[in-house]
Amino acid sequence: MTANNSVIRIALVGCGRISQVHLQTIQNETRAKLVGVADTDRKAAESTAEAFGITPSYDAGEMLEKVKPDALVICSPPNTHRAIAEHALRSGVHVLCEKPLATRVEDAEAMVTTARECDRVLMMASKFRYVQDIIRAKNIIESGILGEIIVFENEFCSRVDMKNRWNAKYEIAGGGVLIDNGSHSVDIVRYLIGPIESQQAIYGKRWQSLEVEDTSRLFVRCTDGTIASIDLSWSIHKESPYFIRVYGTEGMLEVGWSSSRYRQSEKLGWISFGSGYDKFRAVGSQLSNFIETITGAGRALITAEDAVESVRVIQSAYKAAQENHWEKVAT
Repeated sequence: MTANNSVIRIALVGCGRISQVHLQTIQNETRAKLVGVADTDRKAAESTAEAFGITPSYDAGEMLEKVKPDALVICSPPNTHRAIAEHALRSGVHVLCEKPLATRVEDAEAMVTTARECDRVLMMASKFRYVQDIIRAKNIIESGILGEIIVFENEFCSRVDMKNRWNAKYEIAGGGVLIDNGSHSVDIVRYLIGPIESQQAIYGKRWQSLEVEDTSRLFVRCTDGTIASIDLSWSIHKESPYFIRVYGTEGMLEVGWSSSRYRQSEKLGWISFGSGYDKFRAVGSQLSNFIETITGAGRALITAEDAVESVRVIQSAYKAAQENHWEKVAT
């Protein structure tokens, strides 16, 4: 582990869209210092390095040797995660890896094994666990005031042109919207409700003519009997202010983009409990938790085992869609 009073030297690989949020939060974190960025796209690496006043690298391994960071944030495509993470872990570097942790369960499990063998922290970036309204929602659910939870609903549907993005390339991403947005969804279900026992997935029309699914619906049964439905799409936009709804025998709860609320069945009014989704705040809290975990000042809100289960559920969902039946999630 790294000493509590030291500044954590952080490098980042993969200078695409999501990296910009991570880079900003690193810059805003007084306990961290950005010491390196790398990308195989020379233009992306150079423009990012120039913006933060550091020297660019074009290979993750070379950067690790050159700058010798304490930690690495992986924002490169999913098919690169295992190789980069294992190299970093074996170099004594802690790893925060963007979701999905991997495209296959065996790769995810191998990454976790390597982290244990090297006594390094491996965390999957799962920003929704760090959204304050979702943390509060978990507390409300566990308090019992909504009664027995019966139904959970989640939707991540926003129209985005994916034709020229690696997220829509099977060999790179491992699938389409189901693995991309769905990785967040299944982790939210596991965080708020509990383990997933079985599921069924279906694909919608491939309106964007991609090689992967651009719309999918996932049906989930949790081990406690709660059922969940998850709508995912890059091709439609749902005009809904709430992306999570939880229905219990004594009330319901909604988590939204700009506000969140709950209502007990016997009462007429809604009670507001948050201001919605703040991406930068969530990713900043995630970085803070990562730093606390590697310094021993705290523990991870998402464990390596949670990350593996997220990959396992998504892999099971693809099998369910392909074979057109309910699929049990192996544990």
